[in-house]
Amino acid sequence: MKSFPQPLTAAEERYYMQKYTEGDLEAKHILVERNLRLVAHIVKKYQPPPEEVEDLLSIGTIGLMKAVVTFDPDKSVRLGTYAARCIENEVLMHLRGKKKTSKEVSLYDPIGTDREGNEIQLFDVIEMKEEDVQRKLEQKEDVRKLYQKVESELSARERIVLKMRYGLYNEEEYTQKEIAAKLGISRSYVSRIEKSAIEKLRLFFDT
Repeated sequence: MKSFPQPLTAAEERYYMQKYTEGDLEAKHILVERNLRLVAHIVKKYQPPPEEVEDLLSIGTIGLMKAVVTFDPDKSVRLGTYAARCIENEVLMHLRGKKKTSKEVSLYDPIGTDREGNEIQLFDVIEMKEEDVQRKLEQKEDVRKLYQKVESELSARERIVLKMRYGLYNEEEYTQKEIAAKLGISRSYVSRIEKSAIEKLRLFFDT
C-alpha cells in the first residue's frame, strides 16, 4: 500500500477539531488526511486482492469522513478510536453487500425437471411463511414511505445526492467523490448534504 501522512498528536487533533467546529473546512481536510493511515491499516486486515485495495481504501475513507463529521470532541475518546469503528463498519457493509450480491439466486432460475420433463424453477418450490409475507409487506410499505418522504421533505440538492449515493429509483450508485465531481462541489459538501438528508428522513422512521 502507498505511504500516508503521519497521524496527528493528541494536541494537534484537539487544535484542528476545534478549528473545524468553528467552520474551518481546511481543518477537516487535515483531520481526514492525517488519519488515512488508519484506513489503510483497517483495510489491510481484510487481506483484499490487489485489484480491490483502492476500492476498499475509498470505502474506508468515506467511513473516516463520516467519523470526522459526527465526532463529539467533548467525549473522552480520541478521534482515531471512534473513526476506526466507522471505517470498519463502512468496509464491512461493502464486503457483506458484495458477498450477498455474489450469492443472489433468481427465483426463476431452473433447478430441475418434474416427472413430465417440465422445467422446475426455484419459485415453484418455495413455501413462504406467513410472518415472511408480513415482513415483506412491511418492507414494501417502508420503501414506499421512504420515496414519498424523499420527494416531499428534502431539498432538490439533497434528493439528487441521495439518489446518486444510494442508487434510488434503480439508478447507479456513486461514491461521494464521484458525486462531488459530477455536481462540481467539494466532497466534504456532499458528505454534509448526505448527512442532513438522512437526519431529516430518520425522523419519519424512528420507532
